[in-house]
Amino acid sequence: MSVALLRRGLLLSILAPILLALLALAGCGPMTVTLGTPPNHNRIAANVVETDGGWRNEQVAIVDVTGMIHNSAKPGLLSQGENPVALLQEKLEAACDKRVRAVILRLNTPGGTVTASDAMYREVKRFKKETGKPVVALMMDVTASGGYYLACSADEIVAYPTSVTGSIGVIMQLVTVKGALGKLGIGTEAITSGPNKDIASPFGTLTDEQRAILRGMVDDFYRRFVAIVKEARPKIPADRFASLTDGRVVTGEQAAAAGLADSVGDLHDAFALAKKMAGLTKADLVVYRRPFDYVNSPYASTPVGAGTQINLAQINIAETLPEGSAGFYYLWQPDLGGGALSH
Repeated sequence: MSVALLRRGLLLSILAPILLALLALAGCGPMTVTLGTPPNHNRIAANVVETDGGWRNEQVAIVDVTGMIHNSAKPGLLSQGENPVALLQEKLEAACDKRVRAVILRLNTPGGTVTASDAMYREVKRFKKETGKPVVALMMDVTASGGYYLACSADEIVAYPTSVTGSIGVIMQLVTVKGALGKLGIGTEAITSGPNKDIASPFGTLTDEQRAILRGMVDDFYRRFVAIVKEARPKIPADRFASLTDGRVVTGEQAAAAGLADSVGDLHDAFALAKKMAGLTKADLVVYRRPFDYVNSPYASTPVGAGTQINLAQINIAETLPEGSAGFYYLWQPDLGGGALSH
């Protein structure tokens, strides 16, 4: 037997159990497994999911932002994962197609890091400026904190009545293990170049000076968030603005009544509004997906890992705290609020 045949047999013996396991997990649902696809063959493409039957082939594109907002990839099974910031930029570049006349920015996210949220906001604003195309934000299950920050980049905001939104504020989650280690007889010592080099270390205790430094940064990021909301949502009554930006969450219906959103509706309403803003009577509704991703409906979106798993009682902690979770967040995290600096 040749060496090539031996290698082929070894490869099949390794792959066969994996493929059988995947088929068992898939059940009756559609599934495609791609091994060894070159990166340049993995570009996103438009997929028509609804049509009005127009003859001019004009389009409204859905651009999805789903799950935690952070500037890093979240690997999944047989996947390197997607970087949410890079994915948004790639989809907006695709939406520069002259056939695309408007964009629906469909949001289902509890927010994320301060910088990633701001970067995505800037990408949408840049897209609007360079193309002149209207953008309608559609808030799904959760569009809170950094998700709402991103929604403020749109021309109009449509919210499902059952959406959870708001949480306008900043949080820095602090964890200390000094007391627990002390009970075990374990001590730590840091040799630093200055008194604030190890600020917020889990092995130490914040001094009043260090707490003031971090508080100043939280307040600065909060002022930026409030300024974004004030510019984007001028219809919010002045006497209600402070309470609506104190970190509370509201329903989509409450958001529309208070001026945080323009209207209550669904995907079809957002599609109709986008067409109206673009001066269209008929258009194709398209979503962007990777090759071999299964998309057969406007409610299907490109998978980006585990996704957002949130209800009023829980939040997916693995999704909320990615690798290297230290930092400042525009994030709604109702079950992780203790021991944090927030505004």
